[in-house]
Amino acid sequence: MLSTIAIESLKRRKTTAILTLLSITISISLLLCVDIIRTQVKTSFTRTVSGVDLIVGAPSGQLNLLLSSVFNIGTPTKGIEYKSIAALQSNKQVSWLIPLSLGDTHRGFRVVGTTNSFFDHFKYGDMQSLEMAAGSAFTQPLSTVVGADIAKSLGYKVGDKIIISHGLGSVSFNNHDDHPFTISGIVKKTGTPVDKAVYVTLQGLEEAHTGPKHSPTSMLGRKPADKAKEHEHDEHTKEHAVYNSEAFTPESVSVVMLGLKHRVTALQLQYQINQSKKEPLMAILPGMALAELWQIMGNVESLLLGLSGLIVICALIGLATMLLATMRERYQEIAVLRTIGAGPFTLLLLIQIEAMLLTIVSAALSLGLVAGLMSALKPWLSSTYGLFLSSPLFGQSSVIIILLILGCTYLVSLFPAVAAYRRGLHAGLNANS
Repeated sequence: MLSTIAIESLKRRKTTAILTLLSITISISLLLCVDIIRTQVKTSFTRTVSGVDLIVGAPSGQLNLLLSSVFNIGTPTKGIEYKSIAALQSNKQVSWLIPLSLGDTHRGFRVVGTTNSFFDHFKYGDMQSLEMAAGSAFTQPLSTVVGADIAKSLGYKVGDKIIISHGLGSVSFNNHDDHPFTISGIVKKTGTPVDKAVYVTLQGLEEAHTGPKHSPTSMLGRKPADKAKEHEHDEHTKEHAVYNSEAFTPESVSVVMLGLKHRVTALQLQYQINQSKKEPLMAILPGMALAELWQIMGNVESLLLGLSGLIVICALIGLATMLLATMRERYQEIAVLRTIGAGPFTLLLLIQIEAMLLTIVSAALSLGLVAGLMSALKPWLSSTYGLFLSSPLFGQSSVIIILLILGCTYLVSLFPAVAAYRRGLHAGLNANS
């Protein structure tokens, strides 16, 4: 009966009640959005690279190795000799290997030397593979593949030629003008550091630094006709053969990403690599390194959550203010309720039920609004910001937030409820007199 009376009472003041309902709904929606984005950003951040079981480089610290290899930030470590790469590749536990060579730039963007295995095995988000928006992976030694952001900001398309520069500065005086790279592909937008990187072949990168390697076989003693025939044969082979970027063996690379046949062996192999005496190496687990990096950035999410909580508290204070402001208008209603036998405590409960009803309806509307908004924005968030929303959207933290809001509603509603209780006592005293 009290719930029915509370609903009818709110209907009589529907304009004020609707405005209060909207205020609380927007505040709860904001808090839920911040909580969902906070949780999902953390999840997406830890999945910036997925499917890579180990990252191996020279000893330089876990975070430095992660930042230089995955986020293209910081100074790359010294190189790993090819004999160490060959040893890793021949390891029975290793399924595939991606070599990365760092240290060059193109107009302020990082250049990464690698092979086609990068585009075959590197994954992000929910184990999503890299896809080409245009063109293909490396087709010849001086091929390059650029990220979506670079293609958009610099207006590049497949077939354009670019020049890379030595060093990591935004301005370089050591450009490799003699070895222009031809864009063979543009990676589809991923929302990860891949979008802001230029990928070139290891062979092309080494030729840009040292010049092309010549075959040790001497051309002396061959007739000009034989040389011409061989040149024609080489040109025909080059035209019809598929470029195998993995066939080139560099002297050294900066980092190696490993995929294992069985992920449970990652810790064992990590220990073996870190204890290797042939060459000082450091192997890290990307997931653990990303989690450690997120802990450093955790203060930002706490600040956003705190600010959203303050907004909700302000909305609930507005609810209490609305109920207090209507006490004078409801004097006649309170008097009638007292006349038909409602006690002061009943009036106190009535005000609290009104406040709780408004908050419960607002919470239900907020859940629906946020769920619809996130579903509509899911493709845009994943392609633009690399935020991959995973189900369920509302976890344990969302339930705790709703319960805390209901608890706060109960507390702030005590002020108008106590005011109604006192008016009930005053109305009862007047009736008795």
